[in-house]
Amino acid sequence: MDIGTLLQTIILISAVLSILLILLQQRGASLGAGFGASGELYTSRRGLDKSLFRATIVFVFIFVLSILGLLIIPA
Repeated sequence: MDIGTLLQTIILISAVLSILLILLQQRGASLGAGFGASGELYTSRRGLDKSLFRATIVFVFIFVLSILGLLIIPA
């Protein structure tokens, strides 16, 4: 297995995991909350939401680095 194939595999896995993690995150305030239906519009992340947010950042970072690596190292 050469480095190009390894990078392509990492890109595919990190892309799929990033998409799943983004879809698993809770949505913030709904449209009605923006017009005063809710008392609190911005909240801090806690618990599982914070872990999902951090994992998303890590996998997107791995995705971007893998793409850059594939551009530098020809497949």
